[in-house]
Parts: sequence; C-alpha cells; structure tokens
Amino acid sequence: MQDSSNSKTIILGAQALDRQLPGIDPFIFGAYHQDHYPKGNGQLGPDPALLKGRDMGMDFGRQDGWSMYHGDDVPGFPAHPHRGFETVTIVRKGLVDHADSLGATARYGEGDVQWLTTGSGVQHGEMFPMVHEDKDNLLDLFQIWLNLPAKRKMASPDFTMFWAGDIPHVVTTDSAGKRSEVEVIAGDYAPVNVAQSGGQALAKALTPPPDSWASEPGADVAIWIIRMEPGAALTLPAASATARRALYLTSGDTLSVDGQAFNQKVMVEVRADQPAPLVNHGSEVIEVLLLQGKPIGEPVAAHGPFVMNSQQEIRQAMQDFQRTEYGGWPWPTRAHTHGKAKRFAQHPDGRVETPAA
Repeated sequence: MQDSSNSKTIILGAQALDRQLPGIDPFIFGAYHQDHYPKGNGQLGPDPALLKGRDMGMDFGRQDGWSMYHGDDVPGFPAHPHRGFETVTIVRKGLVDHADSLGATARYGEGDVQWLTTGSGVQHGEMFPMVHEDKDNLLDLFQIWLNLPAKRKMASPDFTMFWAGDIPHVVTTDSAGKRSEVEVIAGDYAPVNVAQSGGQALAKALTPPPDSWASEPGADVAIWIIRMEPGAALTLPAASATARRALYLTSGDTLSVDGQAFNQKVMVEVRADQPAPLVNHGSEVIEVLLLQGKPIGEPVAAHGPFVMNSQQEIRQAMQDFQRTEYGGWPWPTRAHTHGKAKRFAQHPDGRVETPAA
C-alpha cells in the first residue's frame, strides 16, 4: 500500500485491486466473485460441452466469463475444512447451496448473507447451483474472512443467516438530488445528514454471532456496501480512533475520497476517526465495500483453510482434521446441492428457517 500519511487528507494509503481484496486487521482478506453462468442443464450445472478446455478441479480462468472453481458438474467449492476465523458470504445475485459437517444445510442468495463461525473446526461445501434453464445464471458475491481472537478460536462452530429482507438499507439524497444507498450488514450506520436520509437517524445492524469479534464490546466492526449514482456525494460518519477502515471500489472506477480521485478498482485505507467524504465523479453507478474494525492485534498464522496464532496451532489444526474430519461428512457427495428447493436454512438441531415472503 502506498503511504499517503503525510498528506492533509484522511487517506492513509491506496493500492490497485484484483479479485482478491487485501485485508486489514481484524479482516484476513476478501474475495469478489462475479460469474456470468450460462443456462443450466437441468442438473444445476452447465452443458458438459462447455467444460471442454477447462482445468477441471482447479478452474479459475474465467473462460467465457465464468469458472467452475473446484466443482466438476456444478460450479463451486465442495467440502473443505476451516478453523479459527469466520466467513461472511454476501450473495447479491444467484444462489449458494451450503452443507456442513454439523449436519446443517442452506440455500441462500439474492441479497442474503451467511455468517459462519468456523471456530474449533468445520467442513462446509459452497456450491453455486445454476437453477435457471431458460436464461443465464448470474452469480455475484463477496466472501470476507474475519479473524477470531485467540480466546474464541476454539469456539463451537455456528452459522447465522441474515435474510435479504431483514438487512437494513439507508438511502440518502445529496444537495444535488443524487442518491446513495448503504447496505448495513454489520455495524450500525448513522447518516451524517439526517434530513438527507429521509429522517432516518440510525440503522441498527442485525446481531452478529456471539463469538464473533463483531460482538466484542468496542470492536467497532462494520461491513457496509455503498452504492452511489453518477455524481452522488456521501459522507460516511466517523468511527472510533482505535478502528481501521478500508474502502474497496469493486464496481466502477471513478471514486473520489476526500477530494482525491481514483480511476481504477482500488482499496483505500482512511482514518476511521474522521468523516469520509465520497463522490462518484463518473457516469455510472459505483459500488464500494467498507470493512472496518478495531485490530485484534495478535499474531496471525495462516495456512490454506486454517487461521490460528502460531505454526504449532496450524499443525494441530491439520492433525485434528486428519483424525476427526471435524465431525465427518454426513452428505451423499462432497458437492451436495439442494435440487429445486427454495431459499431455506436448516440448523444442526433441525430447526428450519426461511425468508419472509
């Protein structure tokens, strides 16, 4: 990240982005997937003829605008283990079929968010079912890895669903009549100008999982998605002085932060304890992901799907998985999917929840 700390702006640094989003403590990293899948073949996958020339099992090349990832027949990520952190999966378009070693399953998407505390260890699969057979299947999602502090790394695994209709959105209109929208996934949002938000003074975020760093008093964790019309101006409220705050321009390439223009996909870290003036100075809608939180400030040892505090703990995580498979895999295939099901979530205790109609 380039150092801009000597400038008079709130900007601490900036760097160009690719599909992986670099993390700032307490976030490990993020990934942005946008796949323009073709029509489904009736079995939740593409026509097999379209798989020719792909590196099956490791297909990340975006041939024809989409990837199979680790899937063979259905795109996605078949069963794999995790320990020591959380995944926050924000599915704006398309669907994800979840299954895990706890016995939980879910189909979610079209604006839903799944917050998975992997804790002491869990296997899960994330498949991307191509449910539409009469039209293309667009998948658009963020997955964010949020670290757990040492005292919570061996917490019991758990997943929480945030259904799209329950997630707060704040719409503001600037003095020129241009609109911005903030989707509040974590961290309450208080508009700087209440009048321009239609009088909405505070958007209360849904409750994060109990063992999450986002539930820690004073951690000031926020995950917001900001959409801005061309020409729109929006000032983000200040957070605590102990937090770090990063802005990721993931759609569009015309963001101005505190008067400094960026004309490419970019990550900009700003001072969290100062309001952040944003302007879309382009001709298209832009989207900005905000990640914010007080750093955990502990050593990080990461190896593939495990995030711990030391290499010894990484070795232990691998040994435990080899011995227990984190509960084993109770489903017929490693790439378990849910057929024609509508959106739902079934928890390990059998409780089923569905989004409101």
